[in-house]
Amino acid sequence: MRQSGILDLPRPEDFVRFASDFGQRFLVTIDAEEEFDWSKPFERTGHGLAHVPRLAKFQQFCEGFGVTPLWLVDHPVAGDQRAAEALGPAVREGRADIGIQLHPWVSPPHVEELNVHNSFAGNLPPEVERAKIRALRNLVEQAFGAPPLVYRAGRYGVGPATAPILGECSIAIDSSVRSRFDYSSHGGPNFRDHPVIPWWIDRTRGLMELPLTTVFWGPLRGQGHWLYPALWRVPRLRGLLARTGLLERIPLTPEGINADEALRGIDIALDDGLPVLVFSFHSPSLRPGNTPYVRDEDDLDRLYDWWRKVFAYLQQRGVRPTGVQELMRAAQV
Repeated sequence: MRQSGILDLPRPEDFVRFASDFGQRFLVTIDAEEEFDWSKPFERTGHGLAHVPRLAKFQQFCEGFGVTPLWLVDHPVAGDQRAAEALGPAVREGRADIGIQLHPWVSPPHVEELNVHNSFAGNLPPEVERAKIRALRNLVEQAFGAPPLVYRAGRYGVGPATAPILGECSIAIDSSVRSRFDYSSHGGPNFRDHPVIPWWIDRTRGLMELPLTTVFWGPLRGQGHWLYPALWRVPRLRGLLARTGLLERIPLTPEGINADEALRGIDIALDDGLPVLVFSFHSPSLRPGNTPYVRDEDDLDRLYDWWRKVFAYLQQRGVRPTGVQELMRAAQV
């Protein structure tokens, strides 16, 4: 059987085939992470965790819509007892799924130099990346009472050694690929050409890639894969294309994407036959003042309204939520 890295483009035969009764589903993922200022240099300390008690409210909110959210927890959050109190019962009772998200600059062992290059875990020496992933995996299992089965690299920073390390740590799903985004200018990975359809990274070990969902919308969407990157250095022109409805890149997130845009993105993803729509956002947005997307209580209300509209529309379109275990059972190896 062919084994590949996460950064390798899949072949057609690598795409996951799901059971016929699985249909089209959606999954809500939350990057549960510390509060910090992205505009400042990376630091091992000085971050905040004031929003952690608010995880429980979003968990309850999802349950009200029959949604099982996937919490991708990093080291500072996993080490906060309030996170275990907020999410632990739901994880143990199957009302929430748990995974890990690696921010290497705040995850032990602290042996690497702090810089932008090393903020992408896949750039670290394999033995350091392995040690950090293992330590985080063990901490999350201990804190939440369930083994994490999903991994997402902070800053989406996977590398050539990530896939075998995940296999060693009994991780079943990687969800680090942010299709149609390119982070190479900062030393990170380039996902510009990666598909949004799940694929097998390592079929023999049962390691699946579940990319975050991003679509192009507009009359020029067929050319989006090359046109959008070509305009990267001309943001005004990209903005003009979006405002005129000619070409818009829509990631399925409430952070920077309004509800109408999200509904358009859902339509495109469903019409393209995408089997799983993967939504995401960052947990610090659950408390005003932590991110540019939620500055005050009105912004927070709008974030919850965004999810209400999205959940209602997905139900209208006949798209049901899924969880990690159901997703894995439906995937035909």
